[in-house]
Amino acid sequence: MPQTPTSAPAPQHPWLIQGGMGVGVSGWRLARAVAVEGQLGVVSGTAMDVVLARVLQTGDPGGHARRALAAFPLPELAQSALDLYFRPDGTGDGVPMRTTPRLRATGGAQAEILTVLGNFAEVWLAKEGHEGVIGINYLEKIQLATAPAMFGAILAGVDYVLVGAGVPGQIPALASRLARYERCVSRIDVEGEEEPLQHLFDPAALLAGHLPGPLRRPRVLAIVSLPVLAAYLARDEATRPDGFVIETSGAGGHSAPPRGPMKLDEAGEPVYGPRDNPDLAKMAALGLPFWLAGGQASPEAVAGARAAGAAGVQIGSAFALCEESGMTRHLREELLGQAHAGTLSVRNDPEASPTSFPFKVADLPGTVSEPEVAGARRRVCDLGFLRTPVRGPRGLLYRCAAEPVAAYVRKGGAEADTKGRHCLCNGLLATIGLAQRRPGGRVEPPLVTIGKDLSFLPRLAPDAEPYAAADVVRWLAPGAAAPAPAAPDASAAPVAAPAG
Repeated sequence: MPQTPTSAPAPQHPWLIQGGMGVGVSGWRLARAVAVEGQLGVVSGTAMDVVLARVLQTGDPGGHARRALAAFPLPELAQSALDLYFRPDGTGDGVPMRTTPRLRATGGAQAEILTVLGNFAEVWLAKEGHEGVIGINYLEKIQLATAPAMFGAILAGVDYVLVGAGVPGQIPALASRLARYERCVSRIDVEGEEEPLQHLFDPAALLAGHLPGPLRRPRVLAIVSLPVLAAYLARDEATRPDGFVIETSGAGGHSAPPRGPMKLDEAGEPVYGPRDNPDLAKMAALGLPFWLAGGQASPEAVAGARAAGAAGVQIGSAFALCEESGMTRHLREELLGQAHAGTLSVRNDPEASPTSFPFKVADLPGTVSEPEVAGARRRVCDLGFLRTPVRGPRGLLYRCAAEPVAAYVRKGGAEADTKGRHCLCNGLLATIGLAQRRPGGRVEPPLVTIGKDLSFLPRLAPDAEPYAAADVVRWLAPGAAAPAPAAPDASAAPVAAPAG
């Protein structure tokens, strides 16, 4: 019998969202630290199956993953992951990490189970021991993982689901069905075909009928770059989210390409113009709460966003550099040192990501940003989160522009599309200290992403000393002192996003 999901009372919306940063940069420690301060802490939901498997293989320091798995409602499934991946003494130096099964449009029970477990564990740990609110961030681009990943998060009591990198029109209805343990049909886009595939996920069957009781439907926030997409989603009850994050090109990670034909500046970066500035009056007129993201890390920016009708702001980079960040310490220290010295370069690279979305890459020694490091890396696609389904002569294929060039071309891709592409999956896992080890002693190099605007650092950490997530929240808090005004008239003049 389907169960009726419970609903949380009408929220006092947080004025601050700690942005979701993958893979694992915004892990449970960071999200929990922000939630304890009364704001919305967000874990990344990308590749949580691999993160869980690799944490277990490193010996699960502190026992956190095993503690979370012990709370999973079907112990047999949790034990299956422990049997496969837990190594009490860790893996030896140079020993490759055990691979994980891949999700496919035709199913794959083991991959779905590990995806559910990974998302459950991350959210459960983030929510442990406090009453604050926790969200999880997904990429619409990674459609194969969305249903099982979100179900794992809902099982753990996640409060918000944030989805970007595409048009997340199916997410609100999917969240409702998952919270009722109902069979879900997700749309999986196939490159070159108008009709998407229909992918079935049955949460009750995965739990073998052992349903732990009514679940609470999380609130859904769509991450968009402009009001036109927000208006499109808001016009239909089936696609209408509970709010929006308006993310400009200044944010770290992926950003939407400029409107119109792609133009590059002298440094080879996309050129954004007036058409790419969000009209906040139009956003406010939709009647749904929204937050501004990208270059908002200052008390003045928070105050400006709220004065323009926003509920608050979303901040990523300031949290990526704090002590609770999942980024390895030596990379954080290198970023902080270069940023304070004024020598840090962050490039909005139009080629780096296999998604073809511009992607911010920090220039750091020993990372994929160095041509010699990128050139020495053997192209391999053994994780495949950014693979795109395509129809081949013998059925469905999956390809990624960062995979070996010959393989990509053999699957019908154009060789030109592989130019400059980096494996984000392996690079971002290396950034959080979970790099794959390769034959011959090679280790996957990290790939570091951060926002281009780090002007907050001299004020937040003037002596280049380490700082905590709580320091970020408390530094920004004066900007949230004044309540957000009523929504302005839709006919008002456009309001530019406040500078960070």
